[in-house]
Parts: sequence; C-alpha cells; structure tokens
Amino acid sequence: MRVLSTLFLILGIFLTANAKINVVTTYPYIKSIVKEIAKDKVNVSSLSDGKWDPHFVPARPSLVVKLRNADLLIINGTQIEIGWLPPLLKRANNGKILPGKAGFLDLSTLFELIQKPQVVSRAFGDVHPQGNPHFYLDPVKIPKMAEAIKEKLCALDTKNCSFYEENLKSFEKSWNNHLTKWNKKMKKLEGSNAFEYHRMFDYFFLRYKINVAGTLEPFPGIPPTTSHLLKLIQFAKSHKVSFIAYAVYNPKDPVEFLSKKTGIKAILFPHDVNSLPQVKDIYSLFDEIVRRLTE
Repeated sequence: MRVLSTLFLILGIFLTANAKINVVTTYPYIKSIVKEIAKDKVNVSSLSDGKWDPHFVPARPSLVVKLRNADLLIINGTQIEIGWLPPLLKRANNGKILPGKAGFLDLSTLFELIQKPQVVSRAFGDVHPQGNPHFYLDPVKIPKMAEAIKEKLCALDTKNCSFYEENLKSFEKSWNNHLTKWNKKMKKLEGSNAFEYHRMFDYFFLRYKINVAGTLEPFPGIPPTTSHLLKLIQFAKSHKVSFIAYAVYNPKDPVEFLSKKTGIKAILFPHDVNSLPQVKDIYSLFDEIVRRLTE
C-alpha cells in the first residue's frame, strides 16, 4: 500500500511538472498569435467569437470556467472589454490573472494610441478614454504583440522558453515577408478617401495613408441618423470617396442606403479572426482585408 501511494505521488508530481499552462485571450486574433508562438505547448482559448461586436460579449458560464482555470489572461485593453470582462473575472475568482499579477497581459500598453478624447462625455457616444482600441488592425504592430506574448510565456513556462523564442523568430520572418506583399498591394490606395461605419479600421487606414472622410455613426456607438447620412451624401457629391468600410456586426441597412445614394461601393471587412469563413488566423485576417481592397 505504501509503495502504491509513493507511485501515485511520483505520478502526480510528473503530471504537474508536464502540465500545459492554460492561456485565455479576450479575442480570437490574440489566440491566433499565441498559437504561432506556443504551438502545442499551451492550451489556449478565446472568450469572444470573431463574429461578435468586440464591445459586447455575453456572460456565459463557460467563460467563467475558462477564466477560473487560466494561468494567463491576455486582453486587448483600452477598456474595450470594460463592459463585459470585469463581471466574469469577479465570478471566476482567480487572483493570478488579475491586472498587475504575473498571469495578466494588456497588449494596449505596448503602443501609443490615436484619438484620445480631450473630453470624456456620454454626449459624444461610447468614447474610449485611453484612445481608439483597434490598434491590432495595423499589421506593423503584430510582431511587437508577439514578442510581449513570448516574454510572458517564458516567465510562466521557463522550461519551454527556448521553444517560444525560436517560434517568435520564425514568426517575425514570415510576418515581414507577408508585410512586404501587403505594403506593395496597398500602395495604390494612398491618398484615397473612405467612409466607415465605426472607427474600427482607422489604424489600418492610417498605416496605408487612406483618409477617413466620415463615419456612418455620428458618434462612436451611436446609430446612424438620416440627417447625418445626408451630410455624408452631400460630402460625396463634391469629393471622391472610394469605398464604405463596415464590419460583420454592423447593421447593413444604413450602409446599403449610403451606397445606393452615392454609388460608392460598400466593402465588408473582417475585423477579427473567424469573423468571416476565409479568416482562419492572423495572417488571413490581413490577407482578406488587403484582397477586398485591391482586387
């Protein structure tokens, strides 16, 4: 009996030493980057679905379980998760993944954000006090996020650190090759004007020197009004606007109305991994955005 107990103890120690760490991300794009760096060395899951509005995620019990079992939580940040993540964290009661702890990473802290409001007021819609939260749609920023994820994985899982470091090097090389192709294709759109439904793609447009001439939302999170759409129609009569950008969760009716009245083509863009069937990972997210703009 004593021998059997000893064997079980040794087995328990072995299993604990070789257990994979559990990584939880708030969005699928982060999960995809983690998979590029960690491969099969970690268990990784996302709280949100790529088809959802990233500002609103339903508080399902399964998400609480994920957070309760997590060793590392990686968030987008800039308070985009503020409306849904804190209640889930409270219910999960997992102290090691709270802000400031070793098992927490906020990717927004890596960058200087655009569109920081001078005045924070509900009168101006759903304003993000720290700036536009959709920084990840600038492809140049992805390697820096991958590096931060690698550093966090190495801190929590030291035995596999060299594995993560080698994967990061491979990813950076591959990403830069893709970036060269995207940059070349996007060159012809420099200086063009665009309308967009929500200020989702501003970082992408800024990177490729596309001017956002207006948004269908009069203020962030405020549905389009007829009077506001008429102003955009008037603008389009005296300015060349190349396209209207919108995401899968944006209502189509205002987009189709504006497109019909102006003759400007409306383009549905993926905003996250799995938002469209073709977008399976972080590479195809940008492949598909670039393809829809340039083909």
